[in-house]
Amino acid sequence: MNLIVAVDQNWAIGHKGDLLVRIPADHRMFWQETAGKVVVFGRKTMDTFPGGRPLTGRTCIVLTGNPGYVCRGAVAAHSIKELLRLLEDYDTRDVYVIGGASVYAQLLPYCDTAHVTKIDHVYEADAGFPNLDQDPDWEITADSEEQFYFDLTYRFVRYDRKKPGLHNGGCVNV
Repeated sequence: MNLIVAVDQNWAIGHKGDLLVRIPADHRMFWQETAGKVVVFGRKTMDTFPGGRPLTGRTCIVLTGNPGYVCRGAVAAHSIKELLRLLEDYDTRDVYVIGGASVYAQLLPYCDTAHVTKIDHVYEADAGFPNLDQDPDWEITADSEEQFYFDLTYRFVRYDRKKPGLHNGGCVNV
């Protein structure tokens, strides 16, 4: 399974329920990478989408602890166990975790690839992502040249788990 995230220098990802910054090239990369794929996200992330509606051109799965949650155009999974059952129908290379912080934290153990936009700036933030540079289980396998958006610099970095498929005890290979 993949994840896709944009982080600042402190691995922060959001503030007051929103992204830290909107970079058009990052959004293009997100749309190209996830088009026609399965995206998994939390209810709070869903609320940040335009009109609070699921993303178009993707299979959307909302992970929520609310057993009564229903959303037209998306599938609701009410637990990790239920989500993993749903994901058995898909190629794990086509599944992308897209946030927010609690969903990333819950699903990082099931992911083998992380597509990270690393922004060379520090923002005021209240949501973060684990620092993969300090995690011995992850390694950088691709790194773009420095990109620019006005006065911001950023890079697209791919991390892969050093021992894919072994981190979850071999119980469920998603």
